[in-house]
Amino acid sequence: MKTVIKVTNVSKDFKVYRDKGTSLKEKILFWKRNRYEVRHVLKNISFEVKAGEVLALVGQNGCGKSTTLKLLTRILYPDSGSIEIHGRVASLIELGAGFHPDMSGRENIYINASIFGLTKKEIDARLDDIIAFSELEDFIDNPVRTYSSGMYMRLAFAVAINVDADILLIDEILAVGDANFQAKCYERLRELKASGVTIVIVTHDTGTVERFCNQAIWINKGEIVKSGPAVEVVDSYLKYMNDQKMQLLLKEERRQKKKEEAEKAKLEKQKADIPPSLQEEKRNESRYEGQENIDYNANHFGLQYVTIEQVTMRNGQNEKADVIKAGGPMYIDIYYKVNRPLPEFVVGMGFNTMEGNSIYGNNTQLDNIHVMGDKPNGRITFEIPKLPLLSGKYGLNIAIVDWNGVPMDFYREYCQFSVVSNDRSAGVVSIDHQWHIEQENQ
Repeated sequence: MKTVIKVTNVSKDFKVYRDKGTSLKEKILFWKRNRYEVRHVLKNISFEVKAGEVLALVGQNGCGKSTTLKLLTRILYPDSGSIEIHGRVASLIELGAGFHPDMSGRENIYINASIFGLTKKEIDARLDDIIAFSELEDFIDNPVRTYSSGMYMRLAFAVAINVDADILLIDEILAVGDANFQAKCYERLRELKASGVTIVIVTHDTGTVERFCNQAIWINKGEIVKSGPAVEVVDSYLKYMNDQKMQLLLKEERRQKKKEEAEKAKLEKQKADIPPSLQEEKRNESRYEGQENIDYNANHFGLQYVTIEQVTMRNGQNEKADVIKAGGPMYIDIYYKVNRPLPEFVVGMGFNTMEGNSIYGNNTQLDNIHVMGDKPNGRITFEIPKLPLLSGKYGLNIAIVDWNGVPMDFYREYCQFSVVSNDRSAGVVSIDHQWHIEQENQ
């Protein structure tokens, strides 16, 4: 298969000035302001893209993905190394790049398409298709400065896919626009992929990478960590991100533990200053003292007789993770502490969408599981053998209440987690199903 993009030992640095003078006078009088540090954005990277491949560049913000794409479009040039590209290139890198704000959408189509190398005659032939795809018929003769960001994206994408490019470069801007138009864009990209167009895409949506891309390159701190089949690269990248997340969580846990120990020491000191007669009086207070003051509208509330100490999630490899593969097992470990003995209490959990809509909820009482409150601490694990959620981000609610429903420790959206699924169905839940088709000749 023919190589259409070849990047060889490419490096790119940027100078970051601390306080750069803008005029000649400032540069002479305040020459110390011209001090800068060099940021090594890309460090000696090399890769090839074959004709008809769809390649994804993945990695954390600031790792060099967008810089790589700008080098491929020749917006930027490498400090060292070489880039060879064979074929006409169309790019969607910065929203509205190449658009003049005071010109109409129609005029900007001619300007933008001519940048990609089309003649006026070729643009005339494609004009109706471009306008129809953008769905901007009612606004096409308005100045583009009156367009929303979504309208900008529609027009830019409509031009880019109608210039008969051999190579299409896309940088995350498909995140702009409504859901229907995004679906339309991805459908058009699938058509281009099937027709043999080479596509390089920068995205943080690992689900899209797995479904849409053949190959992927993971860039970290300007260097290529791994390249190969998209699914393998995404798995390695997500595992790294999970490890990073766990390190941050452990650091936060240590900080929180230190804070709690300081507060505990403070309370012990205050308790020591209370006369014995008052301590005995407080021990005899009602078990549900303070219940009337619970703020049920808060994200965290309860009487704290039993507290949730920590909640962690594990994936099918028994690793702590906040990104879970759909269809595989998921384990939610709820660690609790009994501060005041209860005969029995109830542990519950629930999944929400990012809009706050409930997807699923359950608790030990509903499943006739009895959790006794006579031990100082423990762990409850909620196991899901086959996670049925579709790709997306979700919130996890966790709660402990007494047998009558009085909240002891209640968290709305204790944490968030992501799901990666190969199922391209719409919605939030994957449902096992089969299609049965019967056709008759009459």
